[in-house]
Amino acid sequence: MTATALVPEQTRIRLHPSDIATTLAIMVLVTVVLWTFVPSWFTTQDPLIGDGASKFLPPSLEHWFGTDRAGRDTFTRVVHGTRNTVYGAIIGTSIGLVVGTVLGVTAGVLRGPVDAVVMRLVDVLLALPGFLLALCIVAAFGPGTTHVAIGVGIAAVAPFARVARGEALRVVQLEYVDAARVSGATPAAVLFRHVLPNSAGPIVALIPTELGSTILNIAGLGFLGYGAPPPTPEWGTLLSEGRDYLANAWWLTTLPGIVVLIAVLAVARAGRLLQRHFRI
Repeated sequence: MTATALVPEQTRIRLHPSDIATTLAIMVLVTVVLWTFVPSWFTTQDPLIGDGASKFLPPSLEHWFGTDRAGRDTFTRVVHGTRNTVYGAIIGTSIGLVVGTVLGVTAGVLRGPVDAVVMRLVDVLLALPGFLLALCIVAAFGPGTTHVAIGVGIAAVAPFARVARGEALRVVQLEYVDAARVSGATPAAVLFRHVLPNSAGPIVALIPTELGSTILNIAGLGFLGYGAPPPTPEWGTLLSEGRDYLANAWWLTTLPGIVVLIAVLAVARAGRLLQRHFRI
């Protein structure tokens, strides 16, 4: 009798592909968070100062992502560049979350002319591609991480407003909201005690999706030269710096691009888990 036969069928651990994907996504997100706050745990090299004798070295055990035209370690620049990109994404998503939720919930509760005006504004924002809208705002106010974050944040207002309005319209029709109004509760009390807390689930589930979109937009704007000024490392800037050397230094663009892709996929996976949790 083999050892496998001695193990009861119900005690055998079987990993579903979705469980593996979730575990990998969590590991990636934890790594990105650590890169953001404690990059020195992963590399001790300077992201701004390189070695002139070590230009364009391919990936190796010493330089995992190779080196750039100034002899700087590309992996070090990717790790330290995470902070600017993630900070910008967090600021942008927060702007979209706060402004969009306030507009959407207010429109759903007050309805009437307020709802019409707010939703027409949201329709205008939705009619423009988010990246194009962010690009116009950044072009008007100038480059820089803060301006990029504000631009992508304004572009993220519309999705949050639509979801918040839909949830507010659903909640205001429930019996306990009518009971609160009959009992003499003020509109502000109804909004903050009943409507907003019970509308939060789908709004929270939208955060990872918009966060991933914001990371892509910030990287795209950085690639176009609107992000942090060189030599400050940033994911989009790193992609831009390596595009002129694809023929002889493919790693300068390919490896940072893979990092951006994996990070966005991990955030998207987290969004799907939240949507499943709130049964959206």
